[in-house]
Amino acid sequence: MTLIELNNWFNSFLKKEDFAADISLNGIQIQNSAPESKQIKKIAFAVDACEETAQLAAKEGADVLFVHHGLFWGRCQTITGSFYKRISTFINNDLALCAYHIPLDANNPYGNNWGLAARLGLKNCQSFGSWRGMILGVKGELSSELTIQELAEKVLRKGVTPRIVLPLGKEKIKTVGIISGGASEDVADAIENQLDCYITGEFAHEDFHLAKEMGINVIGGGHYETETVGVNLVKEKVEKELGIECVFVDVPTNL
Repeated sequence: MTLIELNNWFNSFLKKEDFAADISLNGIQIQNSAPESKQIKKIAFAVDACEETAQLAAKEGADVLFVHHGLFWGRCQTITGSFYKRISTFINNDLALCAYHIPLDANNPYGNNWGLAARLGLKNCQSFGSWRGMILGVKGELSSELTIQELAEKVLRKGVTPRIVLPLGKEKIKTVGIISGGASEDVADAIENQLDCYITGEFAHEDFHLAKEMGINVIGGGHYETETVGVNLVKEKVEKELGIECVFVDVPTNL
């Protein structure tokens, strides 16, 4: 499978065309030396495209790095400083870069939010929360009521704890809304939907009093950790359906 064929396969289920308002350049952001002929033998997966993940992917012998956060965000940028270090690492190692931002947040079942919902065993799930007119998150019901501490223990990978746990609402939680990453302000949507708990990545100071006054529990799992979900689900799909060797490059930011 070539880079062009691989990216077409990614897009067959991530469907970047459905997310035209996403300022990220979804799909191939950096090609390899022969995108229509070089065979892809190994794929690395990471949350962020940065110098370190590119270096680690190259060290692993990967031909492609697939990420959630790519290098391009809707504006021109000179290839200097840190940006030069990132791009030169890809080019010098003939390492291609594929990035899927909002498509990987929103996808059911391979995205960050639906993946977290599945991890929690949410039932009666529905789409929830929008950004620039694009629906990102998911809401649903727990199979049995949990305290916020019990729920917090289930959100992230084994051995990783949420950065923020705010018991501001009901003691027993039944309904949950999820939007990964930097979606603190969407707690307002969770309140409007009368949910018992809102799970996101980062939770901001300016949203604390709203959550407290309206009585909703909040879990901030960390921007990085809540967005390790989608890339790993896509990794598992590649391994199962394409049989290509894969590796997850874990570079936590602890944020």
